[in-house]
Amino acid sequence: MPSQVLPVSNRLQSSAMGPTSSASVATMLLKAEIQDDPSTSIIISSQFEDEKAVTIRPLLTRASSYNNTIANNTSVGPSNQQRRRRIASDSSLALLADDSPRGSFRQDVGHAAAETFLVTRLSLKLLRYLGVGYRWIMRFLALGCYAFLLMPGFIQVGYYYFFSHQVRRSIVYGDQPRNRLDLYLPKNFDGPKPVVAFVTGGAWIIGYKAWGSLLGQQLSERDIIVACIDYRNFPQGTMSDMVRDASQGISFVCSKIAEYGGDPNRIYLMGQSAGAHIAACTLVEQAIKEAGEGENISWSVSQIKAYFGLSGGYNLLNLVDHFHSRGLYRKIFLSIMEGEESLRRFSPEVMVQDANIRRAVSLLPPIILFHGIADYSIPSDSRNNPMFEKVSVHQRLA
Repeated sequence: MPSQVLPVSNRLQSSAMGPTSSASVATMLLKAEIQDDPSTSIIISSQFEDEKAVTIRPLLTRASSYNNTIANNTSVGPSNQQRRRRIASDSSLALLADDSPRGSFRQDVGHAAAETFLVTRLSLKLLRYLGVGYRWIMRFLALGCYAFLLMPGFIQVGYYYFFSHQVRRSIVYGDQPRNRLDLYLPKNFDGPKPVVAFVTGGAWIIGYKAWGSLLGQQLSERDIIVACIDYRNFPQGTMSDMVRDASQGISFVCSKIAEYGGDPNRIYLMGQSAGAHIAACTLVEQAIKEAGEGENISWSVSQIKAYFGLSGGYNLLNLVDHFHSRGLYRKIFLSIMEGEESLRRFSPEVMVQDANIRRAVSLLPPIILFHGIADYSIPSDSRNNPMFEKVSVHQRLA
């Protein structure tokens, strides 16, 4: 986030000195917001009497430096004018140096290193929780081989993610460590653009906002803004935390996307795999809150034009054994879902059959599901899914 600069105030030392005296004291206050923690601010105060005492260059733009110099010309002498012009020139050059490709590259590399460290730390934490077993080692090696074969594509997408000016990375939407989202903006801003809020997948364990970079690139080239919402994974958080994070991210998109050129009347929600399940749970929970009385809500399901679910699982009661056979063991899965008694609560397909929340179901937006019939990560067993009888078109892709 760009630093904010408070105006530079000039004060003459004493009444004994004439208004044209060069012995003036200038006080400069800088307020800089730390990028990793926007709630933290640094206030720097510096006093100087002459040019040699200047140790901090004011972060002023070329235009504002010039305007301040013009304004000060009416109250200071010629020597001060020359000094102000030299300081303003130095400040502008310093700012241009900060905006140079070299500085930008340094920031991008630092950001990439920080993100890599975060993912690695969470992976090690997860590994300590799961323990090291033969099946996990084999799956890890298979994943490594798969990633190696796709490395050329990963490098291309990664370069776009870290160096494209169309990507606004790690925008804060909440107060939790993973409450960040990435925005993919189109090049053309001839009017408000439709928006897709995307919740990435990752088996509730390895989900990360950067996984949506290819989708963001493709849709932004078609004049669609994409917001990839990050959320806490297990064991950093459980299912309730993931739903809460997704809801806060959607709320941010609904309330703030107009500031980035988005159309708040054309917001679509999308999720993939575990992200599709999280997004569906978020929608149902929000509808239940709206149907109740006295619920404090920060966004409404009526703000979502449609929901697109890609390869999601919506009935966890039927998926526990399948996930166990795939290596997501029952004990781990139940820990993610906060116990067996919570499986129904986090099964949108089951929840919408409850007669007590019929009014909430009527508030849901149109829902379109896509699922490959050969998908073995999450089986496509929703042919007669009662969750979407009233409000959906169910597409099945071979």
